[in-house]
Amino acid sequence: MLAMLIGLTIGLGLPIQTGLNSRLRRSVGSPFLASLASFTLGTLFLAVVTLLAEHQLGFSPNVFTTAPAWIWLGGLFGVIYLTGNILLFPKLGSVQTVIMPVLGQILMGLLVDNFGWFGASVARLTVSRVLGAGLVLGGVLITVALNPWLENHHHPVTTARGSHKGWWRLVGVFTGMLSASQTAVNGHLGLVLGSSLQAALTSFLMGMLILLVIVLATRTPFKLTQPDGRPNPWWMWVGGALGALYVLGNVVLVQLVGTGLAVVIVLVGLMAGSLLIDQFGWLQAPRHPVTLVQLGGLLVMIIGVAVIRLL
Repeated sequence: MLAMLIGLTIGLGLPIQTGLNSRLRRSVGSPFLASLASFTLGTLFLAVVTLLAEHQLGFSPNVFTTAPAWIWLGGLFGVIYLTGNILLFPKLGSVQTVIMPVLGQILMGLLVDNFGWFGASVARLTVSRVLGAGLVLGGVLITVALNPWLENHHHPVTTARGSHKGWWRLVGVFTGMLSASQTAVNGHLGLVLGSSLQAALTSFLMGMLILLVIVLATRTPFKLTQPDGRPNPWWMWVGGALGALYVLGNVVLVQLVGTGLAVVIVLVGLMAGSLLIDQFGWLQAPRHPVTLVQLGGLLVMIIGVAVIRLL
């Protein structure tokens, strides 16, 4: 029950973070600059929390020589996933930009558990796990894609044009696999460091440094504007803290239930959070009333999680 609560909560917070960062991007004018600001504030937030909870920020330097090198890749995987979504949206459209990474996340989560990659506990593929993962993916398809298909009387994949969109779909699946890998890597990092907070802080710090290099290399100008002609809302700066809690929650969740189930529980929360934002128009987003089809898709996802968890 604790794992479900953590996963659903951080999943609900993820689309809210996306909305906050989208508003921040409008003010700073660059997705990379917005991401850098978000990662920087998230790093500072985690540093303060870690200092208050554990009274230290550092860890033994022996970790660099005794632990496998891949435990430091979580931040890099997170940045690639974030950048991949920025690149995918104009190439594939909103529907496939959601579905392709989700497919990669579910696939990688099952593989990590089955083979014990990234130091994960082995949980072999079973019929119930494959069926549950299929139901979760089917629920995502119903929630995200079925409504546009019914409204437009054609399959939503036709929204993406160009002869190379098949390669972009593979990029989407790949970035989703890196997202699930980040979850597994950070989970093991938490075990190595003996602290979930230290693991989340390390991952965020690495991501911040990588984004800083990208911003400096692209010579992105630092600026802050008021795109609506009004003072910028204070809440657009909160995305970093929500992202930090998301990474921290994943570190804890992987240690409780493994990578595969952690991924699908968070996906249910993510879809639920997205529907709430659409329904109520939070964070200055346009309102799109939730339909029975979307609620049905969410129910299918919940059933999929139950199949994985209980059978």
